[in-house]
Amino acid sequence: MKLRLLPFLSYILAGATGALITLALVRQANISPEPPVQYVNDVGWRNAASQDFVQAAALSMPVVVHIRAFESDEKAQARRRQQQLNNPWGFLEDDFFFGFPQQRQRIQRLEGSGSGVIFSHDGYIVTNNHVVEFADQFEVTLYDNRTFSAQLIGTDPKTDLAVLRIEASGLPTLQMADSDKAQVGEWVMAVGNPFDLNSTVTAGIISARGRDINIIKTADAMEAFIQTDAAVNPGNSGGALVNIDGELLGINTAIATRTGYYTGYSFAIPSNMVRRIAEDIISYGYYQRGKMGLSVVELDGGLAQELGLPVSQGLVVEQLEEGGAAEMAGLKPFDVIVEVNGYPVKSAPELLEHTGQVKPGEVVQMNVLREGNYRRMSVRMR
Repeated sequence: MKLRLLPFLSYILAGATGALITLALVRQANISPEPPVQYVNDVGWRNAASQDFVQAAALSMPVVVHIRAFESDEKAQARRRQQQLNNPWGFLEDDFFFGFPQQRQRIQRLEGSGSGVIFSHDGYIVTNNHVVEFADQFEVTLYDNRTFSAQLIGTDPKTDLAVLRIEASGLPTLQMADSDKAQVGEWVMAVGNPFDLNSTVTAGIISARGRDINIIKTADAMEAFIQTDAAVNPGNSGGALVNIDGELLGINTAIATRTGYYTGYSFAIPSNMVRRIAEDIISYGYYQRGKMGLSVVELDGGLAQELGLPVSQGLVVEQLEEGGAAEMAGLKPFDVIVEVNGYPVKSAPELLEHTGQVKPGEVVQMNVLREGNYRRMSVRMR
């Protein structure tokens, strides 16, 4: 038996010797074992991102409502009478084009629909002013298909916001995001009812901030939109723009289009502005807007060179309202505003984004460049 084991022992000793020699050669050559490859699009990462979208959608869909707005017969008749006063010869057009008195008696009531976001547990709902401005009767349908008549609490046409209320309690709401901290490239979702397709969710990224697209046709309009490439269509107005954490980042309001349908970009009112305006409308029936009392020109490379400035981004003070907040704070023409409340500003809409939500009596902190030196200035809004 001992003689038979000798060949096997020799094979084992030879294998061990070879392994030791190989290990020694590897150490001598400083060769380290190859690490495992990790792909950036690995399945676990994709699943985590997918779950984030699912959770955000699950949080936001029950908070977005469908709004139907329409005229009562009385309002439609009053509108018709006003049209006749504005165009006293309109009855001739009726005779020529319709011909029958009974047809002239029929007045078509205006009707439209859009979206809204539940703002509070006790039934306050935020939407766009243009969704409700023509109407005096409102019907709100919740995610669970319950339907309520709604009351218009107030509007702010300068920002295209409005607040409705329904008689309900225990309603779901969303956490409000700090829209001042939103970043270009951040994932967002639009939640609404395009074409009356309830609870539709689309996704995209923030493509710009502080956009002024000149869509609100009122004096002193406040446009400082968050621009996204999330698909938004008619019916989405008043719906929610939500970040990846399921927080309300804005109210979807408009699209850039020549056809009336989505062609690439959409615009939302930032949540910080929405919160301040909605709270005021709920408390007072209107928005108390602080005024700074100045006009500015956006700085560019050419103007910076002309004025001999060391910066090429910021806002040059052009005019000051006599006795206005900015003048009282000590600002002067040709001052360059580069920062407001700690945030850089390089466009007039960005300035509005940070000051338009400030109430009278509250203070805005500014970093201003004057004659080559930076100054910290406090402006108490009026």
